[in-house]
Amino acid sequence: MIAKIKADTQGGLIVTTVFFLALHGCSGEQQDSFRQSAAVDDQTVYEWKMITSWPKNLPALGTLPEHFAEIVEKMSNGRMLIRVYGANELVGGLEVFDAVSQGVAEIGHTGAYYWQGKIPAAPFFTTIPFGMTSYEQDAWLRYGGGNELWQELYAPFNLFPVRGGNSGVQMFGWFNKEINSLEDLQGLKMRIPSLGGEVFRRAGGIPETMQVSEVLTALQTGRLDAAEFVSPYNDLAAGYHDVADYYYYPGWHEPGSTLETIFNKEKLDALPSDLREILMAGTEVMNQLLLDLLMAENNKALRTLVEDHDVQLRRLPDDVLLELRRISEEVVAELGQTDEITARIYESWKGFKDGVMDYNRIAEEALIEARKLPSN
Repeated sequence: MIAKIKADTQGGLIVTTVFFLALHGCSGEQQDSFRQSAAVDDQTVYEWKMITSWPKNLPALGTLPEHFAEIVEKMSNGRMLIRVYGANELVGGLEVFDAVSQGVAEIGHTGAYYWQGKIPAAPFFTTIPFGMTSYEQDAWLRYGGGNELWQELYAPFNLFPVRGGNSGVQMFGWFNKEINSLEDLQGLKMRIPSLGGEVFRRAGGIPETMQVSEVLTALQTGRLDAAEFVSPYNDLAAGYHDVADYYYYPGWHEPGSTLETIFNKEKLDALPSDLREILMAGTEVMNQLLLDLLMAENNKALRTLVEDHDVQLRRLPDDVLLELRRISEEVVAELGQTDEITARIYESWKGFKDGVMDYNRIAEEALIEARKLPSN
């Protein structure tokens, strides 16, 4: 799959898509400005650094930033060169926010919910337990006022955030024992970040936040009893099936996780306008590519895990899911009262979610139920 994406890039497919997305999202006046600025004879070469929270060679999350860099270089005719650093190559995976804010690197690829300790509202821009799906979240960000709130939230940190991918509905994760009731969660040590971790704590578990690169060893040594990551394609590559027997779904804690591409705002504002537009368009392509790639690969990876590696695929019991949902609603409502900007973000997010849920009952949900009807 990686080779195929590279081939498409070399063939110009992605470049064409980038220009379409860049122009499609602009007004007529902005499109004219984009075309004019692209024609400016400015041959200055900008060399930027991009740091991520993922191992560099990890399929999808780790490799897509490299494709982003290739797209930007091609579209800019070599005027914008981006060197990508994986987690721990320049800074730690959980240090990306501060490093980009301070200008250690110009771009970061990460997840907003890692910064909840310093920005309480940050999880709304990644995912909320039992919250919106990937395309619902994308719609809120782009057309429901989410992007504007996100930019306002990050402005004091000299950062400009945009979407950088979405995982779709994730798996709940890997466990060393079966989960048959709420009692089985008591005292369980699990790598699970952000609000999902707080819900897990209130349900009796012990949440841990750690870099992806540390999880496998933690499961092997018993430091962790369980861990969530993304979905079968990434989890297979990470090797979690070698150290845990049970693979649980659904991913109630991350129903549609947006990754963020963050820019040092001072550096971004100083660029020529055409290069800024190229960077924004490149992030739009990266955003869509991740979701498409995981949708294409997850089923194949899941079959490999179950059929070739004897992984035990299990669904969480209904009573466990109902209690986790009850706690989630409590946790999110409390978060919405943290401060003035968090309250505004919560009201915007909740209002959009309630609206799309009403529509999806007669759209997506109705279609899925119809597909499951038995044939006569």
